[in-house]
Order: sequence, then C-alpha cells, then structure tokens
Amino acid sequence: MKTSSYDSNEDFETEKNDSDAQAYTQKLEEENRYLRVTLRHVKRELEKVKSPPLMVCEVSDSIGQDKAVIKVPNGSKFMVRVASQINLKPGDYVLADQKNLNVVGKINQDFDVEANKFVIIEKPKISWDNVGGLEEEIEEIREVIELPLLKPDKFRQIGIEPPKGLLLYGPPGTGKTLVAKAVAASTNSTFIEIVGSELVQKFIGEGAKLVKEVFSLARSKAPSIVFIDELDAIAAKRVELGTSGEREVQRTFMQLLAEIDGFDNLDNVKIIGCTNRKDILDEAVLRPGRLDRLVYIKPPSEKGREEIFRIHSKNMKKVGVNYGRLAKLTEGMSGAEIKAICTEAGYFAIRKDKKSVSMKDFTKAIEKVKKEDFLDTEYINMFG
Repeated sequence: MKTSSYDSNEDFETEKNDSDAQAYTQKLEEENRYLRVTLRHVKRELEKVKSPPLMVCEVSDSIGQDKAVIKVPNGSKFMVRVASQINLKPGDYVLADQKNLNVVGKINQDFDVEANKFVIIEKPKISWDNVGGLEEEIEEIREVIELPLLKPDKFRQIGIEPPKGLLLYGPPGTGKTLVAKAVAASTNSTFIEIVGSELVQKFIGEGAKLVKEVFSLARSKAPSIVFIDELDAIAAKRVELGTSGEREVQRTFMQLLAEIDGFDNLDNVKIIGCTNRKDILDEAVLRPGRLDRLVYIKPPSEKGREEIFRIHSKNMKKVGVNYGRLAKLTEGMSGAEIKAICTEAGYFAIRKDKKSVSMKDFTKAIEKVKKEDFLDTEYINMFG
C-alpha cells in the first residue's frame, strides 16, 4: 500500500517542528544555566561588598589560647579574643574586626606592612662600564662590598672580619647612587634602597620598627645591599633639644646602630650610607666597626669628564664631536650635569630637525646648563 504524498509532507512538517522545539528548548536550558551561574557570581560579589572591612594589626603578646594583645595602626594596644585554631606569636600580623577588634585571621609571614611601602627592591643592571671618572673610588668600594660577598674565603684564610659597610659622601650629582647600584649588580645582590627621611615616622617607635623590618627583609633576600640615601636625616649629631620629634629621630638612629652591631650577624648583608653632609653626621655611625670605610666621591677630573661624556653619548648619533674640548669647557661640573648637557644637546638637534648631534649643539647645551646653575646660585645667595 502506497503512502500518499499528503501524509509524507505532514510527517515531515511534524518532525521538523519537533526538531525546532527541541533546539529551542536546548537553547533556553543553556541560557538558564548561564543565568544561574551569573546570578551566583553576582551574589558572591554582593556578599563581598556587604562584608565589613578588616583592620590589619600587629600582635604584641599572646595570652593563652584565645586572647592576645594587638596594636592597631594608630599605636593603641588592646587585649582581644582570638578565633580558635589561630596560633599567634609577637610580631605576627593579623586581621581584626573593626567593631570589636576580635582577631579572625592571620596574615602570611611574607606580608610586610611597613617596609614594602618605603623601600625599593631591585636587581640593578648597571655595570661598572656605566661609571666614569671614579677609578680609585671604585677600587675602594669593591674591596669593602664586592670582595667579601664574592670571595669570603680570603677573609677566613687571613683571619679578619670583612667590613660591614661604607659611607659615600661628596657633592650632589657625583654618582654616589650609581656606584652603589653598580656594585650590587657586580655581586648579583638584591639592592634595597631607602631614604633616611622616610625612616622617621609619625608615631613613637614606628621608625625603629621600620629599620628592624628593613634589615630583616635584607637578611631574607641575602646577598643584599642596604643603601640608605640622605643618611644625615637620621644620623645627624645628637643634641638635647627636648622635643618629642628629636627624641624619636634618636630612637630610630639608635635602632640603626643596633642593627649594624646587633646579635644577629649581617653575614651577606652590606650597608652603604650616602650623604652630602658628612660634617653633621654623628661620630657613632662613623667609627670603625660600623661604616668602616669613608669614600669621598669627588667631582670628576678633566679625564673623568671626557669619559662621562663618552658614556652618556654612546647611543647618540654624533658628527664632529671633540670630547677633549667638551671636558675642558665643563670644568667643575658633576656627572649629573654632564648627563643633562647630553640630553640638552639632543634637544637642540631635534628642534632643528637634524638627524645627528653636532659640536655646536653640545656647546649651546653647556651654556644653557651653566646659566641654570648660575641662576640657582644667585637665588641661594639672595635668600641664603
């Protein structure tokens, strides 16, 4: 018996409708599944927004299993309750509820509240080739910092303790920070840079605590070099002024001396202090056994200036540049000023749409930098 054409078309239409309905149902189910996932995510985010913030505090003392004395950011101390299964010891950082200060969690020991805000940690890539005009000074620095880190056996054979650090002093712009970074790179050391003025904190004891954390950080990342710029900000000669601010600076300074001399050996941690005002430093930090070597970073000689010009202009396209003449024209100028001259010479070439820098561009740059120095000096003399 043959099926009529009408019946075949009807069956085909029915199958097609069923297939479309199935596809539509499947699409709705996928959209529904996607919406459920989105809704769960939105709910989680909403819970995060609604949850109150937690305060970061430091543990001063642990009392039994469920109590501890914590110090809140403003310096006040409170005895609070601690959630079960949280083992605390003095110095730990914890999370506390802002309303009742109960401790609800402990922060990883790698977390460093204060030190990471003030220090710059890096592995410098500056080599000794980037430093010019300081041959004798570089030799002294390498003896004190590089040799003990790279060849400690030599000191053990002779039977002497290597120096703990050195002081770099001299006029601004002579390359003190540059040589510190170069010696860190030559020893593959972590370079921890901190400015002395940032060690002076608002609350009593915070500056000393920060110094302690910086050296603890340096020991954990050894071999390392702690570079303290503007050392005179905390290590100036102590005077009895009677102000709380002066006493706090002295506390921070004494903590620095304690870290240098302390019971915890510095081992592969070296200290480099830097200042433009050696004359106001306290004798306690300069005595042998602390910053053993005092290295004067002087303004470059004529030969040194020529070398510095070559270093800072090595990537510049030049035509007819006489480095010897440039060195003679920049008598008394520092390495930083010579770098500024190279930059200004490049600007003069760019303004004239030239593809290279000429001797004339350099001489005009020297005149400009000298004029700026003269104006600065006149301003200081006027109001100084």
